[in-house]
Amino acid sequence: MFKDLWKRRVEIVETNLIEELRRTKSLDEKIMQAMEYSLMAGGKRLRPILLMAAADASGDNGEKYLQVASALEMIHTYSLIHDDLPAMDNDDYRRGKLTNHKVFGEAMAVLAGDGLLNLAFEVALRQKDVPHEILFNVLEEIIKASGVAGMVGGQVIDLLSEGIQIDLATLKLMHTGKTGALFKAAIRSGALLAQAPADKLDALTRYAENFGLAFQITDDILDVEGDAKILGKATGSDAKKHKSTYVSLTSLDEAKKLAQETVNDAINALKIFGSEADFLRELVQYLIGRKK
Repeated sequence: MFKDLWKRRVEIVETNLIEELRRTKSLDEKIMQAMEYSLMAGGKRLRPILLMAAADASGDNGEKYLQVASALEMIHTYSLIHDDLPAMDNDDYRRGKLTNHKVFGEAMAVLAGDGLLNLAFEVALRQKDVPHEILFNVLEEIIKASGVAGMVGGQVIDLLSEGIQIDLATLKLMHTGKTGALFKAAIRSGALLAQAPADKLDALTRYAENFGLAFQITDDILDVEGDAKILGKATGSDAKKHKSTYVSLTSLDEAKKLAQETVNDAINALKIFGSEADFLRELVQYLIGRKK
């Protein structure tokens, strides 16, 4: 049931993403091709899935909030396009395909990322059947997570940390912004849209924080022992770039132990929920066993 629900919701999200691209008018078709290339390149669609699951856990039907969920995926994809650029991580492959700038050039890749970021908020504003005040609060949550207090700020710390060893506290701060902020925004947005009570919102927030940490630790582990063919991108890149990771600052075994402890903390955060949060419980457990 867990994987069946995930698969079905991925299909719903991807159908909506392509529909939103098709209805978007542009001065030139090339930018739409570049945006679609990365947006429809596959992936786990975790952020929209998390939003829906958090709404489910709060007693609602998460599929009602498809527009906001789709907006999160557009923001995530914009961040990947920019992250892969030569001025950032300089990656050639993403999900087994050439990165956007390798296909369309650096300038068009920058603009494709910009286009997706802006389109995301158009799409979110098309969300129906949500009181304006609640939608405003959700958009504020997502905007902050995408900006200097979230993804952008985390990327800044990442750039400034290249070639030097940082401590665990700085590493955690970096990934709380770069990776964790949008996960947290997705989960909190689902709860806010479902008008979850304060105790459930707090519990889902704690879950989200641990989810993001577990995801990043697992990413660091996969960069060391993952299969590049399965991952769809090169492994060992962190070591080559002399980046500090949870593996390099501790050890592979310690990183695996920390990942499991973090997963346990995420599950414990959901103890006030019943079976309505089972998808979230299974998802975070699946997380540390993933191969990509």
